[in-house]
Amino acid sequence: MVGLLRILFQIGTYVRNSGAKGRRAAGLLAGLAALLVGAAVPGLAVSCATQTAMAGPERDLLTAEATPLAEAVAKQNLDLLQASLLPAAVGDWDGIRSAAQAAKPLFQGGTLQWRSGYLLDATDLKSQTDAQFFCTNADSSVTVTVNLRSLPPGRYGLMLGDYAGAPLAGQLALLMGQDATQGGKWKLGGIFAREGALDGHDGVWYWVRARTLAKHDASWSAWFSYDLARALLLPVDFVSTPNLEKLNSEQLQLKSPADGLPLTVAGNGAYTGINWRVTAVHLDTSLHEPDLSFTYEGTGLTEPVAAKAEAVGVMSGLLRLQPGLKENFHGLWAYAMKDGKQSYAIEVAMKDVP
Repeated sequence: MVGLLRILFQIGTYVRNSGAKGRRAAGLLAGLAALLVGAAVPGLAVSCATQTAMAGPERDLLTAEATPLAEAVAKQNLDLLQASLLPAAVGDWDGIRSAAQAAKPLFQGGTLQWRSGYLLDATDLKSQTDAQFFCTNADSSVTVTVNLRSLPPGRYGLMLGDYAGAPLAGQLALLMGQDATQGGKWKLGGIFAREGALDGHDGVWYWVRARTLAKHDASWSAWFSYDLARALLLPVDFVSTPNLEKLNSEQLQLKSPADGLPLTVAGNGAYTGINWRVTAVHLDTSLHEPDLSFTYEGTGLTEPVAAKAEAVGVMSGLLRLQPGLKENFHGLWAYAMKDGKQSYAIEVAMKDVP
């Protein structure tokens, strides 16, 4: 179990923060739970059932066990969370605690509404292995896929919920497992949380925006808007839905910004004649804003004022090459690399970049 937990106890903040909500995001995802039934995975002794496919008492029990855990995350009742860990998760408490603490602002002002649940039966596995669960509707027209790494034999539950009314529209995923040492009681195996909205907009809004930007040949802004949409539609990266597959397909019609890296950025003003190489660009929502972060080859400055001035110079040069980013994202994070070492982050709002 430890291998699974160490991989999955990552909060997708961005680091990739995001989430789906039970509002407009529900327009994409609603109805799936009502359609899905369990389906065995070819070649593996695993199966999946959603809430509507579970027996009533089992569904009610899983929900009843998950709800106080979700409340403990929202209220920061860390003692309850620690006491509820699966035995194999006890050694990973530091990671679980960090995930719970980072999730706190996402749920403030909201009310929990469970969106969907999945019962993942891997009791017939012969040993710990990667497992893929397919949850398919009766006519095989809709399939939700759950991919778990290094999964030991056992029964697991995945509960997805949204905090309706929260400014950040926080969404939560709880991975749970049955504890054989306590008669099959459901225990906590992992916590995942992301925003469901940024700047007051959900994943569907950013998806529509990405399509519009793509039509206007703003490929960088479109690409990262697709990234935002994906992140805001689900709280975890190990679940795939038909709608996410459609989103991915649309995004792949664009040229990825990574294909143009490294990118030479020219300075101006005090930095006229100086060039920097930008080597990576990513979405960053760690401040609960739609930001971008980039890494560049710096000159080794360590004095804070001079280092920030250089970083702002690189930001300015980058925005001259990609002016659409300024109106479509909140801010930029800069990381300078020199001799294999990365500087601390420097963040500047787009409006403050000259």
